[in-house]
Amino acid sequence: MPVSFFMSVENIHFDNANEAREITDLFKDVFKTLESDLTLQMLLRDMKLSLEGDEAKRFAAFVDSVRSARNTMALDVQAINYAYNMFRQGEENVFKKLTQVRVEVGPRKPAVYPKTLGQQIYLKAISDYSIVFGSGPAGTGKTYLAMAMAISALLKGEVNQIILTRPAIEAGESLGFLPGDFRQKVTPYLRPLYDALHHMLPVDMIENYLERGMVEVAPLAYMRGRTMNHAFVVLDEAQNTTPQQMLMFLTRLGFDSKCVITGDPSQIDLPKGKCSGLLEAQDVLRDVDGVQFVELSECDVVRHSLVQKVIEAYRKKRSV
Repeated sequence: MPVSFFMSVENIHFDNANEAREITDLFKDVFKTLESDLTLQMLLRDMKLSLEGDEAKRFAAFVDSVRSARNTMALDVQAINYAYNMFRQGEENVFKKLTQVRVEVGPRKPAVYPKTLGQQIYLKAISDYSIVFGSGPAGTGKTYLAMAMAISALLKGEVNQIILTRPAIEAGESLGFLPGDFRQKVTPYLRPLYDALHHMLPVDMIENYLERGMVEVAPLAYMRGRTMNHAFVVLDEAQNTTPQQMLMFLTRLGFDSKCVITGDPSQIDLPKGKCSGLLEAQDVLRDVDGVQFVELSECDVVRHSLVQKVIEAYRKKRSV
């Protein structure tokens, strides 16, 4: 009696040829490894995908979750590969969890969704806590997602102002040698924050918000002496703050405000022997109620697939 008689067989019927083509394109990398990973046999004919193997039913449910998610969020091959890796580790409901968090950034832009479970935890923390520290390597969406939450809060009227800052200028360094007015002087240092703004909001809206002071982008040094009420504040590149700068910044938070601090502890550019304010804060504030720490990893990188490999290679090298 053939062994396949005992195996599960599942058939997935696509709604139309476009869906069949889109799903198979998304799964092109996954399909290559299915036979060795799950000992699955597949046959795609017309608009029907037939699966045969012990894991056929489970994988069919995963494909159905992708079909459902594509109606809500933008999917690409990288998103499918991530979800499949989580599926292999026993996580059955990746897309269901990711689509539970939706960040509206305006009527002319699509909603922002987390692309990894780590990002979902990060967005949930920003929603639930007044002060959130998001740390992790480059490409994990720390700044981008914080910006999305800030814009959403402003558009909903939950805050009156967005303040974006980073320790772009080292202590004692003057802006005077750079040409132009103040904004022109600091823009090169704060470019990543402007880039995130332009990705989510139309140019005319950004200019309007900047002129009216509803969005402010400034170096960290200009936060001293202020009290930030009814504001959503994002401190980027926090690994390059000193302990004194971090304390100064955290004590600026006023009423009805929210603060997100992002940084990558592996990219500290402070002079040798200088302690990072981000690292000290992680130690000092870990048990303070109302403060939440979220640590993202290379698994949460959503840039080119090689970025994950680069981060992992450097991590292994530095741990030797």
